[in-house]
Amino acid sequence: MAQQKSKKVWFFAIPLICLLGYFIWDAYSQPSIKDLPGDFEEVAFVRNEQNKGGIIRIYAVTVGDPMNAQYDQCADQFPTNDYGSVTKVYFFDKHKPFPTTLNIEEPHYDDKKFEAINIQKRYGSQK
Repeated sequence: MAQQKSKKVWFFAIPLICLLGYFIWDAYSQPSIKDLPGDFEEVAFVRNEQNKGGIIRIYAVTVGDPMNAQYDQCADQFPTNDYGSVTKVYFFDKHKPFPTTLNIEEPHYDDKKFEAINIQKRYGSQK
């Protein structure tokens, strides 16, 4: 009788352990901007402190290979929220000067010193 009860426990435990293992593997194997063509690297970030209303996120990302870079896919990797939030991603050539700090107000960086090679915006849904 005890042996039959032990088999029932393992019958449920093994699939549960496998499922838990898959969830852990999936959580740690998500793609990042480093996995995309273009040699992307996030170098600066700023976010507004307001939690009511739209959240504004501004990112500066360097690109090592501008000719093969996939800007849209890279911008899709950055978070957006609902209720009018906006995420702006400024891409800069890694071999030229780029900002390491950003401002929440426009212009978000010194546009006389630095030149963005691409700008992507993502908007949250209006619920």
